[in-house]
Amino acid sequence: MRGGTVGRYVLLLLVLAITVGPFLWQLSTSLKGVTEDIYSTPPQLFPQHPTPGNYARVADAVPIWSFALNSLLVAVTNVVANCLGAAMAGYALARLRFRGRTAALTVFLTSLLVPFEAIMVALFLVMRSLHLNNTLAAVVLPGSIAALNVLLMRNAFLALPSAVEEAAIIDGANVWQRFTRIALPSARGTIVVVAVFSFMFSWDDFLWPLIVLSDPAKYTLTIGLSYLQGTFVNDQRLVAAGTMIAVAPLVLLFVAAQKYFFRGVGEGAVKG
Repeated sequence: MRGGTVGRYVLLLLVLAITVGPFLWQLSTSLKGVTEDIYSTPPQLFPQHPTPGNYARVADAVPIWSFALNSLLVAVTNVVANCLGAAMAGYALARLRFRGRTAALTVFLTSLLVPFEAIMVALFLVMRSLHLNNTLAAVVLPGSIAALNVLLMRNAFLALPSAVEEAAIIDGANVWQRFTRIALPSARGTIVVVAVFSFMFSWDDFLWPLIVLSDPAKYTLTIGLSYLQGTFVNDQRLVAAGTMIAVAPLVLLFVAAQKYFFRGVGEGAVKG
């Protein structure tokens, strides 16, 4: 028994080192001054003379805060669109009876199997026909209502007892009132999950903004970091500092929402 427990803890520590190790190394590199050797053998995790100067140098060299503002605008818009759109679509699939509901659910499920690369060119042509190329709106639209988020909300609403809705119908509540006053409050945790997923997807997305944007003033942070890598290819301290700037909002978001996130994962879990 004790040997099995030790083995599990060793495995957990190994997984922790693999997942958290690169983050800690990037953080350490971003705080090392120009006099410290970041390629020393053996590697030194803790900086001898920590300095935040690399972050200031990044901001002085490239408009990283402008890139971050563009990413924030895209991410917040995507979060709002997904929370509202996925909630309404999920409620319709879970609680309403209409012709074609099964077909609509099948479309959402099937869309999860289609890789983005397979529809990338078609999406680009659609954005060009709408004259939205090189705009942040073109970055937002393809992910404004994700199929996965719709299915998460659907499963959360399926867990709502039918007796509650029936009582609301007897009291004269219409569909919108049942949705806003009964269904949404019961799925707060899943809405947080949708918000976190949407923010992470939008904030981390690289390929689609790279395709649809051509004006550097409209670049998102992921593209800006790629530009930073090309500009300072010999100074990994600045690249690490830029990476930490990009990761910080995701860490803060998860820390702030983790209580509701784990509760929401259970609410919106796909049930067999």
